[in-house]
Amino acid sequence: MGLTFVLSFTTLLAKYDFSGKLVGTLVGWAGHLGDLDFNPRDGRLYGSLEYKKDRAFYIAVIDVGRIDRVGIDVAQSEIFRTVYLPEVVKDYAADLDGNGVFDGDVAKTPDHRYGCSGIDGVAFGPEFGRTDGPRFLTVAYGIYAHTARTDNDHQVLLQYDITDWARHARPLTEAAPHHSGPAEAHGKYFVRTGNTTFGVQNLAYDEGLQRWFMGVYKGTKPAFPNYLMFAVDARTPVTRGDLVGVPGPGGQGTEQGQLLTLAADGLKDAATGIRGWNQKSDVGLQPIGHGLFYLAVNSGTKGSQSGDLTLYRWTGDAAKPFVPATTADLGK
Repeated sequence: MGLTFVLSFTTLLAKYDFSGKLVGTLVGWAGHLGDLDFNPRDGRLYGSLEYKKDRAFYIAVIDVGRIDRVGIDVAQSEIFRTVYLPEVVKDYAADLDGNGVFDGDVAKTPDHRYGCSGIDGVAFGPEFGRTDGPRFLTVAYGIYAHTARTDNDHQVLLQYDITDWARHARPLTEAAPHHSGPAEAHGKYFVRTGNTTFGVQNLAYDEGLQRWFMGVYKGTKPAFPNYLMFAVDARTPVTRGDLVGVPGPGGQGTEQGQLLTLAADGLKDAATGIRGWNQKSDVGLQPIGHGLFYLAVNSGTKGSQSGDLTLYRWTGDAAKPFVPATTADLGK
């Protein structure tokens, strides 16, 4: 069939060829299907899928090669399987104020550990601190933009070894959400970016640059620079240290965790030392090698959304990290 690209429109998955022809669509779920990444090792597409009301957060595992017509219903097909993530549920449903009440999908509450609102960004890449070795599925938390909290200023990234996930995968049954999934993540990591609006929307690993990119919606806390994109270099060692602003057990001291360091380029905020770029990358960010990336920009209104993809070249410039690719770039 040749090269294709796939777009998530929350409750619709659309597959196109590179001439712009619609190859097929996948429909039939009510949850929020977010960021996607392709795993060349098994030929499946992996995406974040949220059911906040049910406290159910999944990775959707999609046999994208079988999407060959418009209107395929997941309930009538074996294309779509899901794996439950209990680690995310534990943090999302955390009763931090101890009143015995689950507050649900509400930002203005002291509950939800680390401000966890669920999940969105997903990408395959090496274990943090390395560029070689096995590839892990990395899943980023959504984070509520609660400006009165200090414990929601990190991005939270889980890494999973998916080699045995076939035993966890189940069909999606919305009437009775299943709880089949790995008991714990391979690793849990934190990178302090300042608070964002719903965390990492797009997560991507570039094999050539050996760098993780995080596209976010702009944060609202005035104490932070509120950049739109952040990066972590894969080879930078992971350290263990304080999670600034996160109280320790029993409210004593500061919680500790596995810390990632932001890449040492881009814009730098003098007050916080936080680095990043004012680059829109919240809708789609996909590296394809040789310093080239597809970035997506959204348009339209609810029910009639569209996405425009443009091929860019990475410059590394603090003010303008991407420029449109040229014919010369394609010949590299």
